[in-house]
Amino acid sequence: MTTIEHSIQNNYGDLVGTDRVAGRLYTDPEIFRVEMEKIFYRTWVWVAHESEIPEPGSFKTTQVGDQPVIVTRDRKGNFNTLLNRCRHRGATVCDQRSGKANGFTCPYHNWSYALDGRLRGIPYPDGYEGVIDKKDFPLQTLRTESYLGMIWATFNQDAEPLEDFLGDAKLWMERFFKQSNGLPTKVLGVHKFRFKGNWKIQLENTTDGYHFPMVHKSWMASVDAETADMMSFMDDPAAETHSLGNGHSVAIMAAAHVDLDIDDGTEEIQPRFQHLVDELTEAGESPERIRRYMRSMHGCGFNLNTFPNVAMSSSFFRVLIPISVDETEIWHMAIGMDGGPESVNRERLRIHEHFQGPFGFGSPDDAEGWTRVQIGAGGNPDMPILVNRGEGREYLTEEGWPTSHVTDETGMREAYAMWKKLMSDD
Repeated sequence: MTTIEHSIQNNYGDLVGTDRVAGRLYTDPEIFRVEMEKIFYRTWVWVAHESEIPEPGSFKTTQVGDQPVIVTRDRKGNFNTLLNRCRHRGATVCDQRSGKANGFTCPYHNWSYALDGRLRGIPYPDGYEGVIDKKDFPLQTLRTESYLGMIWATFNQDAEPLEDFLGDAKLWMERFFKQSNGLPTKVLGVHKFRFKGNWKIQLENTTDGYHFPMVHKSWMASVDAETADMMSFMDDPAAETHSLGNGHSVAIMAAAHVDLDIDDGTEEIQPRFQHLVDELTEAGESPERIRRYMRSMHGCGFNLNTFPNVAMSSSFFRVLIPISVDETEIWHMAIGMDGGPESVNRERLRIHEHFQGPFGFGSPDDAEGWTRVQIGAGGNPDMPILVNRGEGREYLTEEGWPTSHVTDETGMREAYAMWKKLMSDD
């Protein structure tokens, strides 16, 4: 019996140790299938930001694991996540990425559904007399909850409350959204792409500070000295990664920007933003407000990874959608202020494009590395993947968070501990 056959018949958790994981976690289609069932269908999966569905009738389509869903705001203002599958013959009822609608009608036989999933109409209903009661055939509805404008859904009606699942990540979410400077946050745009690799490779990357100075040399060379200095965290003892429980972790790259409410007044505004300072001054903004806008231009000083599929990363959302065992779709979602100066939002969007956009420096470099990991892992799937960097210098903070340097693999160990727990559950 092979190692993987033994694990399948006994416990998938055996494939994950405290300092290494089996290479097969990236390459085995059966493991991917079970991940969908035990992780993506049983726990909370991020599906939308409230600004994407801003008013009654608004909707977007996405996936929970490998299943298509529609996220809606109904007439009462409630958020709903609906399986995008007609109850009649199984066709999708919506093929648009986003929009506004009164409901959804299946194009195959025109069964129609309300924004909350209720079956509203069946053409030529006489053929169903005594056979179908409309109230018994709504679109399948996922449990849906939100926190700070972030919307999660789950097929598991018995899942713990969302806020319990987020746990200590909630503090970091609150800090992340301070970059909106007291105004609502809105999604400015989305860049979607796919890479030929397993979803967990990207999950690892968001709190992997170790790769940054090697992989992103070209980006570091392209920015001004102040930005490069801000991201030179390799020897900074304040640059740490905290394990937050439930698979969540946070990697601090720029400690001075962890809490944007705290400003000792010593940080100089980058010269590259002087044109904005002049513009906002002329528009009548106060010096204090202008300084706050400029300090939040790059977002917060950390990447927050929430298991299993969304990161609140410096100044954008990074969403992973598993397509197959060796293909993953990534959404990079730029964010800004809803109601703030649009000139500031435009500058934030240009910064985002420079690193994460389709012609940016960061995304192509990252995707190349992720793809190489997938190819290499297929070379000997029995050889382990190491996640042991910094294990010997990890310590507990006063909050009880396992912590080490930002270049260490504390965040990966946390994610795999949650993977092990969920994949071991019956």
